[in-house]
Amino acid sequence: MRKKITVVGAGNVGASCALWLAQRGLADIVLVDAPIAKTAPVGKALDLLQAGPIVGYNARITGTAEGSYDGTENSDVIVITAGFPRKPGMSREDLVGANQAIISDVLSKALPRSPNAYLIVVTNPLDSMTYLAYKLSGLPKHRVMGQAGILDSARMAAFIAMELNVSIENVQTVVLGGHGDEMVPLTRYSTVFGRPITEWLPPERVNAIVERTRKGGGEIVNLLGTSAYYAPGAAAAKMAEAIIMDSKLIVPASAYLEGEYGYKDLCFGVPVKLGAGGVEQIIEFPLTDEERAMADKSVKLIRETMAALKF
Repeated sequence: MRKKITVVGAGNVGASCALWLAQRGLADIVLVDAPIAKTAPVGKALDLLQAGPIVGYNARITGTAEGSYDGTENSDVIVITAGFPRKPGMSREDLVGANQAIISDVLSKALPRSPNAYLIVVTNPLDSMTYLAYKLSGLPKHRVMGQAGILDSARMAAFIAMELNVSIENVQTVVLGGHGDEMVPLTRYSTVFGRPITEWLPPERVNAIVERTRKGGGEIVNLLGTSAYYAPGAAAAKMAEAIIMDSKLIVPASAYLEGEYGYKDLCFGVPVKLGAGGVEQIIEFPLTDEERAMADKSVKLIRETMAALKF
């Protein structure tokens, strides 16, 4: 039987994710959106399908109309990109409340049709929405994860490659923590051709790259007027690929912790091994006192956002 991936949210991030997935030829893809989107998912899916003969991919891409989940049955992976962005004047509690309603609605409609699916959450605030999806779904923790650190690590790697004028293939980066200003870039574990970036660059340049990474999403919003979508879509697609292909890929992702890194009962960005079993392993790095302090601050900010969740 052919594999199937459902992408909930046919906006910029969801459509980009569907495109990256189609190019990989991993699975058939179903695009779903809220009733307000009307037939947009059908149209975008048809457009993507017609690109197949040009680009050379063979994925069957369909969309649903009026918020229907018919056709998503027996999905192997469900990627949730649907959600409101934070707007001027909107409090954290407002954003959490609005997107909690969306996550709840998605799970109530998608999971009964695909009870064996793995969930990849992209909706912000990422770590809180991943935690919500884990709690509401009742799924084991290895089947629920959030796309976070893989995007932040990619941004950091891109900035390092530009700074040193080297191939991106030579750069490896590690970013832990919450998805946002509270992320924790681990510079001593971030390397270029096996050497830590601290041996390639002076401290002020390393700090500048770290700060730009933390503000990476905001930088794009300021330039574009909307949130990023190509890279977030690619990051979610990469996670889905690792599950479908059982690739045992180690990437940073938001996962539910039960004592790892000294934290419990929250979703937090940590290195995980992704394969056919979802989050098959959480990999713990020893942290310095400075790194631990940054991680503690990140956890505090996430818990403040989680406090706005209502169960």
